[in-house]
Amino acid sequence: MNVLPQLETDRLILRVPQRDDYLLLRDLVADPEVHRFLGPRPEDPTTDMFSRALRGAGSWQLYGYGMFMVHEKGSDAFVGQMGLFHSLRGFGKGLDDAVEAAWIVARPFWGRGYAQEGMQAALDWFDRTREARRVACMIEPENHASVRLAQRLGFVRYDEHVFDGEAAVDLYERVRVN
Repeated sequence: MNVLPQLETDRLILRVPQRDDYLLLRDLVADPEVHRFLGPRPEDPTTDMFSRALRGAGSWQLYGYGMFMVHEKGSDAFVGQMGLFHSLRGFGKGLDDAVEAAWIVARPFWGRGYAQEGMQAALDWFDRTREARRVACMIEPENHASVRLAQRLGFVRYDEHVFDGEAAVDLYERVRVN
């Protein structure tokens, strides 16, 4: 059985999701500004986040890595979700059967550098414990904060994808050379 990690930074605790955390995720993406770059709103956010949580648990179980629930040290306030998971997007272009990075931060924590701090910890842990050399992510071009963060984390744009009748996303990758 895999030992599930808990990561700590100067200001954050990153832990593996627990059974009822889908409710935290539901409330996180209920904020229209937080959900703005996450695609179409689901009809039932509770069941959507429950399904997302199960997929996330599957990534931890089958691949040994996944998304973390992030809390502020001291206050234990829920900051958001970030980390790496195993992806099968179904449109190729380097996002099928791939390691994918993602981050969602609650609006009260925007502008504090928490996304960079948490993602750097997750990527450092991943690099130490996994042999995978490539990590991908997708970001809507208008999400300037996430584009800047991806670049600071070492991701470079390599392609784009346009969903049927939906937004276009830029595809990024980070490749370790050692």
